[in-house]
Amino acid sequence: MKRNPMTLRGAEALRNELRRLKTEDRPRVIKAIAEARSHGDLSENAEYHAAREQQGFIEGRIGEIEAKLSTAEIIDPTAMGSTGKVIFGATVDLENQDDGKPISYQIVGED
Repeated sequence: MKRNPMTLRGAEALRNELRRLKTEDRPRVIKAIAEARSHGDLSENAEYHAAREQQGFIEGRIGEIEAKLSTAEIIDPTAMGSTGKVIFGATVDLENQDDGKPISYQIVGED
């Protein structure tokens, strides 16, 4: 099984999004679907079709997040030490050659 490296902060952000999708967004769209159904003919009901499309997106995103979290490999960048190499979790400090301003990037996973 392919592991999905991510920082603790990235995993927490995904858990928070998952919680919001399940406890706020999903119930809201289910209520919107029920309300749209009560208006009658579904074939010409734009509210119903929009709510169903949103429901599909929410359910797809829930599945995607659950899959990512189930294969998550939480990496603590602070425990890695400074190796001088640009690897996952490393913070890279750069300087803009035009204006001399410093900028920092942390190398993390896609989430």
